[in-house]
Amino acid sequence: MKLVTERRFADPEAAARQLVKLAWSIEPVQDGRIHIEKINYPFLYTLKGSGAEFGAGIKYAVERGWLELHEIRTYVRLLTPGEDLLTLR
Repeated sequence: MKLVTERRFADPEAAARQLVKLAWSIEPVQDGRIHIEKINYPFLYTLKGSGAEFGAGIKYAVERGWLELHEIRTYVRLLTPGEDLLTLR
């Protein structure tokens, strides 16, 4: 008997790829900015990710150079990826 279901975004890379996919689907406002709540809400409520998974995904994407997170964390910018990030493994 399994008491805990496996989380889809428990792997930070999977969460980061989903966040990048969400960011690509949103029209940026001035200077390529995407307000954080535009990717936060669908990740948490539509895709049923957790806050910890969201945070780990953002951190992973920033470390890999996929997203740029503003210093006060109000928006992100998509950076030019060197690989196809939209395909989940």
